[in-house]
Amino acid sequence: MKSLFLAVSAVTLGSFMIASAQENDMPDPVAEASLSAIGIGVSDLAVSNAFYTEVLGMKYLTRFELDYMDEIVLRFPGGGSAIVLMQWTDGSKRTLGSNGIKIVLRVPDPTATAQRIREAGYEIVREPEPSATVGGAVVGFARDPDGYLLEILPIG
Repeated sequence: MKSLFLAVSAVTLGSFMIASAQENDMPDPVAEASLSAIGIGVSDLAVSNAFYTEVLGMKYLTRFELDYMDEIVLRFPGGGSAIVLMQWTDGSKRTLGSNGIKIVLRVPDPTATAQRIREAGYEIVREPEPSATVGGAVVGFARDPDGYLLEILPIG
């Protein structure tokens, strides 16, 4: 019961703080927030970089070489959130690809994107086609070099 009270109190306090900020013409605490990037662990930075740039058309932004990992930051030419490809260099073991991560892509032509992925030698899990379970929207699925699930959707 104490946990429920604390949870309700925290929600109420948070709502009060946002309402108070709005009433006092203070900025909304999340109005300027955005998702900048998502990082995924990869087994081979060069292979993953080639997949995301050459197959999917993302553009290289920058590279970081840290004490324990190397990273490459990529983004589609039209903008949006970036993806950070992270390869650990400290010898630690990581679980890649099968850890429940899904990367959702919006592309001009899902069928052409799936074909490029297939031609590059990677798995197409589901061909892009209308899906009755989501109101007839076109949905496709593929896997990247480390097995991450890619959901392929049309723009718009």
